Amino acid sequence: MLVYGDATRREPAAQMLARLRNLLSAAQASPAGIGRHSLLVDALIEAGELVQGLADARFHAAGQRDVRSPEVDAAMALAMAVARLCARSWETSFSPEPPALESARRQGAPEDALAACEALLSPFEEVDVKQPEGYAFYALYPDGHFVAAKRLQCRPWRVIGLRSIGTSLSAMVAVALGDAAPLTLRPVGHPFDRRLALGNASLAMPAAHHAIVDEGPGLSGSSMAGVIRQLRNEGVPADHIHLFPGHANGPGVRSGPEVRALWAQAATHVVGFDELILRAENPAHRLQSWVEALIGPLHAPLSEVTAGEWRHAHDGTPDELPPAHPWQERRKFLASGGDGCWLVKFIGLGHAARQRFGCAKALAEAGFSPAVAGLCHGFMVERWHGDMAPLSPARLGNAALRARLIEGLADYIAFRARSFPAPGESGALAAGLVRDGPSQQHRSPRQRLCGRMEAPPQRGGSAAGPGTARENGQPHARMGMAGEWRAPLEDRCRGPPRRPRPDRLPGPGLGRCRRRGGARAARR
Repeated sequence: MLVYGDATRREPAAQMLARLRNLLSAAQASPAGIGRHSLLVDALIEAGELVQGLADARFHAAGQRDVRSPEVDAAMALAMAVARLCARSWETSFSPEPPALESARRQGAPEDALAACEALLSPFEEVDVKQPEGYAFYALYPDGHFVAAKRLQCRPWRVIGLRSIGTSLSAMVAVALGDAAPLTLRPVGHPFDRRLALGNASLAMPAAHHAIVDEGPGLSGSSMAGVIRQLRNEGVPADHIHLFPGHANGPGVRSGPEVRALWAQAATHVVGFDELILRAENPAHRLQSWVEALIGPLHAPLSEVTAGEWRHAHDGTPDELPPAHPWQERRKFLASGGDGCWLVKFIGLGHAARQRFGCAKALAEAGFSPAVAGLCHGFMVERWHGDMAPLSPARLGNAALRARLIEGLADYIAFRARSFPAPGESGALAAGLVRDGPSQQHRSPRQRLCGRMEAPPQRGGSAAGPGTARENGQPHARMGMAGEWRAPLEDRCRGPPRRPRPDRLPGPGLGRCRRRGGARAARR
């Protein structure tokens, strides 16, 4: 079970610029298609994180007050340059650009903006970067904000992005609305009563429409409400205030009467995941088209198994249904094709998601998880096994199965610790969980685990045939399809060591998927 927090990492700005340059180079070298577009979106997210880190550093240096700075302006110009590439790629259905457009693009190439940032930033500057939750967990695509803004014809605009994720989202909105220099703000105060910290600076632009851009709203909706309040206090008419949130459900249960009244004054513009990608009118924008590029034609539309739906697809009794937090689950679907069943699960956008994809491939090679077909713009496609039974109290009470489970868990944890060690400052170290003394014969599972973690990695599981992992429809790497289970730690249920169970169940209406399968405690 993941519990969300305000995850922050410290990173050299120069390292982020180097990663951004590599993403742009990879996109330039890639053939036209969803794979190239995915690289551009990852570059946009990277640029937005750089803006956020630099802006927050200047914010704190100015005494918790938003101020303009040359470094932040240069980073935002870089984000805008990448956003223009993303917008053009989306509008052309990921097709190759005509020579005239390609020439125009090179005149405003992001490489120039990259060089400007490098010239302004100290090579030793480090920034604190916050994880944009919408990109990581909620299948929020910046393309949706672009499409929503593109539908508006009024001009001129002032675009205001709220940090953290509002940096990159506002760049897409600004490209659509024609604002060359969007602002970025950090609301402050209690989470349910956010306010702006502008000092004596004015936020409104005379005679302009104002776009407020963010993900959410969350429980209170107070961040966007704080901007509405500021604009109204500066005399902006209500019909000149527009909201671009991540969903159309409005503020949550912790919103007060004032917040709800402020939201009601402004127009809200949303193009969500279902309209943008799941049921897109353009086949090139449709998730099913991306999946079929990896595994071939499907026999039926994608079947969604999000929000605990996977629990109802096995033959167990209601008492055997595992617990779930449906609202925390990422979007996931089952795909039925000529080669069997596949799980299509959102794992995120950005370089962190690509790291997760690499981890999943390594786990498959080591026999801990199912064969991975590839990655298509935020969704990982992996083999689905519907013949595994869920972990139930009765099975857990079987001494032999319980012993195999514990041994398998120890193998899995040890492999993860050796192959993907966490940063030293995060979590507890295994050495601190045990004491020296007992012999191997009488050691506890925790103590035996520490010994396994010190052993050299042993990769590779039982062979189930070779395969090719593909990323965004392109061949990625040869790999042995040894793994037949997808296995975060809590997803293990039964089977010999090194062979964890699958963690999802087939949903109803997918004829070629067997209606038996492993269930899991819901994640994300």
